[in-house]
Formats: sequence, structure tokens, C-alpha cells
Amino acid sequence: MTKELYVPRGTTADAYYVLDIDPERAGWTHSSLRIVELGPGGTHTFTTGDSEWIVLPLSGGCTVRIKDGAEEAEFPLLGRESVFAGVSDFAYMPRDARVQIASGVGGRFALAGAKCERRLPARYGPAPEVPVEDRGSGNCARQVRNFASADAFDCDRLIAVEVVTPGGNWSSYPPHKHDEHRPGEESELEEIYYFEIDGPNGFGYQRVFPSREGGSDVLAEVRTGDAVLVPDGWHGPSIAQPGHTMYYLNVMAGPGKDREWRICFHPDHVNSTDDTASTKGYR
Repeated sequence: MTKELYVPRGTTADAYYVLDIDPERAGWTHSSLRIVELGPGGTHTFTTGDSEWIVLPLSGGCTVRIKDGAEEAEFPLLGRESVFAGVSDFAYMPRDARVQIASGVGGRFALAGAKCERRLPARYGPAPEVPVEDRGSGNCARQVRNFASADAFDCDRLIAVEVVTPGGNWSSYPPHKHDEHRPGEESELEEIYYFEIDGPNGFGYQRVFPSREGGSDVLAEVRTGDAVLVPDGWHGPSIAQPGHTMYYLNVMAGPGKDREWRICFHPDHVNSTDDTASTKGYR
């Protein structure tokens, strides 16, 4: 089981994944993230079990095939050159199915998952339909790609977005939390941050600090392939090294009956000039 909140690249690697964070390893109950790398002509097969999954190309393209008894479907994904090149198309895979990823050109692919109850149909998510939002201003400006946010794409429990932060800028700011259920104000969600940094030797920083006695506390220097777990606590800022754009993939899920992303800002860090504030989720 992963006891540390900072998960360096390779810490959870196995025969199939360069990063493999599941509820057992994370010490929680819902959210998962796997990163698989395939060479040209490579394939990877997995069963979805009790979780729903989104296959998201980080680099390269692939074909995603699902087989569930007599039901079969195939989704060719164009993908992208890298996470810094723009949005990607993606494929949603339901629970209780067998899935194959096949890549003629090779690439790196994220499998974002969440334990769920409903079995929804397999679907294709076109890149042109991904809502892209420029958020913040000045040195807090960043781009948010809401490909599987709560109001952009239908899942049972899974929420996932991408954030691109220019070098020298801060994102996930002001610090915020979503670790308790308060109807209409805050939702309880476990969260994974997965990072990639543009350019050689690039790095960033991620802060998580306690919202309660004995809560999560970490300041991590992050590089491409690293992850940070947020089971609870205030998180932010995410800071990009000057000259190196920072990307992160957020994967979230929780026990709430409704799939919603409601957050609470740290009162010491909110000010009237901050144009990022929202109680419905932000990055």
C-alpha cells in the first residue's frame, strides 16, 4: 500500500504499468490511475472489474476495443503528439468488461478509473467536444480541459480534467479542499494528480496541507511521471518552473450519491481580485 502522498515515477510500476495507483495502494476506496506505455504494434488487455475507466492518450494514438459477452465495440483514437499539443479524444469503458488497447504507432496512455455502481454504455469522446477554459490571469493563468468534468461527460462516479500551467505560473490556487460532505457547499472526493513537465530537466511543486489535525501534509518536487495523492486536506498551489510548462491530470471520485465537484477555498488565501473563485469546482 502506498503510504506516501508523493508517488515518484516507477514507485508503483509493475509488468503492465509505469504507474499503477488503485484504492488498495492509495489507502482509500474509489479513485484509480494507471499509465501504460506501448511500443509500435503493442497491445494491452485488462478487465474493468467493479470500476468505470476512461482511456486517454497522453502521446500517440490507439484503438480501444471492448468485449462484453455478445456486445463488442471499437473506438479508434487519434490521440496527440503530447499532452502539450492540445486536447485528445478518449474512450469511456464501463464496469464488468474486457478491454484491449492496441497502438500501431506506440504511445503512452492514461487509464483513469473509479469504483462505480451503474453500468453505462461504452462511448467515444471526440476532441472537438472537450470544453477548454482559460482560467485565472497574470501569473495564475492556466488552461483547463474539462473532458470528463461533472457537467461535461456522463460517468457514474469518475471526474477527470487536465490542466496546463505556463512556466512560472501557479494553478490550483487559491488552496482548496473537498474532503467532507456538506450539501450544496462541498463534496467528498479522493484525488490523484499526475504530472508531465515540458522540456528536459523540468520540474514543478505541489503542496497539500492539513485541513484537520493529523491530515495530509506534503510539499513535493514533481517531474514527468510523478503523482501526488490527495485523500484529504487543502491542496494548492501547483507551481511550474519558469521556462517549463506543467501539465497535470486530475482523477477524482468519492462516496457521494450525486456526482458533483464542489470545493471549499482556504479563507486565508482568497481575495476579491482572484477571478478563479467558484464553489462548483475549479483548477
